[in-house]
Amino acid sequence: MECLPEQPIAALRRDILGIPVCGMRWGEAFAFASEVAQQAEGQTVIAFLNAHNANLMIRDPEYRAVLQRQVVLPDGHGVDIASLVFHGRKFPANLNGTDFVPALLTYLERPLTVAMIGTRPETLARAAENFRRLAPWHRFLPLSDGFFDRSKSGEILERASMQKPDILLVAMGTPAQEKWIDRHVRPQDARLVISVGALFDFVAGDLQRAPPGVRRLRLEWVYRLLQEPSRLWRRYLIGNPLFLYHVLRYKLRKPKLHDDMHPA
Repeated sequence: MECLPEQPIAALRRDILGIPVCGMRWGEAFAFASEVAQQAEGQTVIAFLNAHNANLMIRDPEYRAVLQRQVVLPDGHGVDIASLVFHGRKFPANLNGTDFVPALLTYLERPLTVAMIGTRPETLARAAENFRRLAPWHRFLPLSDGFFDRSKSGEILERASMQKPDILLVAMGTPAQEKWIDRHVRPQDARLVISVGALFDFVAGDLQRAPPGVRRLRLEWVYRLLQEPSRLWRRYLIGNPLFLYHVLRYKLRKPKLHDDMHPA
């Protein structure tokens, strides 16, 4: 499912709990995504690894295997801590999907077709409209909400391929979205596929981002916890210490780690 140039991806991969995570700067990540989105053939799938996703991956071998087949970007302070522990330095950039995808759309100057699958119908429609305001030179196609009958996946993707999208954004929540992409999305459905989690909810205005100062301090998780304490308390108050435990345990079991991780 990957279509990777030999450089710079292979040389920039770092082992984070057994997952190769690409340590690119913003400009490098934009250039890479732009290149693969406009290729004539092949397909690249981008996913993101943060502390919560890593905790899920630790206990879900299928999810781990899926991530190993995709291009994984670093998301959040947790994987920075892991990179410091394993490799002695942070990642060059926090390429979280909520910031990365909108910025990528404005970076791409050539008009492209962007298909969208996920979240609730009304949220999907608002997100598509706000994307059109952000980057009006692209064509945005809200194909389906994220609550469709999974047996209809082929039909939905057939509609997608008829529109010849360059980019497909999938928002079904982790790890469902990554697994669904791996199982169903074919090269003819889109050249670049990105699993985007709650991105559509943020773009539609259903969820609010933390103020810029809070994000610079890497405390957006606290802001989100205060917004949705009943849903997120377990993810952050239990999940963050659990992630650090996994990092220390992996460090003790794997005394020598390498920055470069090449595809198997």
